[in-house]
Amino acid sequence: MASQIQWLTKAEDIADQVLRHSKHFLPTVARLCLISTFLEDGIRMWVQWMEQAEYMDMSWGCGKFLANLFVIINLFGQLGGCVMVLGRFRVPIACGILFFIVVLQTFAYSILWDLQFLFRNLALIGALLLVLAESRVEGRSLFAGVPSLGDNKPKNYLQLAGRVLLAFMFITLLRFEVSFLQIVQDILGSLLMVLVTVGYKTKLSALLLVLLLAMLNLYHNAWWNIPDYKPLRDFLKYDFFQTLSVIGGLLMIVYLGPGGVSMDEHKKKW
Repeated sequence: MASQIQWLTKAEDIADQVLRHSKHFLPTVARLCLISTFLEDGIRMWVQWMEQAEYMDMSWGCGKFLANLFVIINLFGQLGGCVMVLGRFRVPIACGILFFIVVLQTFAYSILWDLQFLFRNLALIGALLLVLAESRVEGRSLFAGVPSLGDNKPKNYLQLAGRVLLAFMFITLLRFEVSFLQIVQDILGSLLMVLVTVGYKTKLSALLLVLLLAMLNLYHNAWWNIPDYKPLRDFLKYDFFQTLSVIGGLLMIVYLGPGGVSMDEHKKKW
């Protein structure tokens, strides 16, 4: 028991050192990873404009005008939102735009009835909530030397909701296969995700989950190895960038910490 506690303490020290040396660029890397799926999809709307418009027209019978309007909204909404998030310009508005795009695509592509895609979109919303939390300035007193009243509850709840929604991504990665490595992967990933969700040893758990998801993403979603003419390439690319966005959300947790609504925070009051 003592050796386990010592190992855990050493691991937390390493996580703190990583954060200390990366705190100046970690938020930027997190935001860049997070908006990557919107950036890739926005570029795809431009490159595949006709194909996307024809697909919408065929799927919904909405006519060319509405089909092209759908492409325009996705193109400018996603690219504009990405620029605003990266530039930290009107971040709440940018997150609102990207949230609207997620909801729009959920209904437009009938993702609502596909649990895997729905869970991944929920995880994407969770990552956006963490960006929104990061943009909120901690409440400060109007008078120097006078402590502020209460904590920043909206930010704490945004962090909690973001952590909970990120858990949906890992649910889609569970594979019930009779394989030792797969069983270890499922158990380890599930344990880390539960720890992140409840906010216990949060920074260490989130950092380990980043490493796990990064390896799984490179292994399972290597879309660059698939020829252009195969539809599988687009599916893997979609999964790759969505997972990268969730990794960005986890990096934001590493940077921000769990927030006030977490076991880590309550331990400080014991």
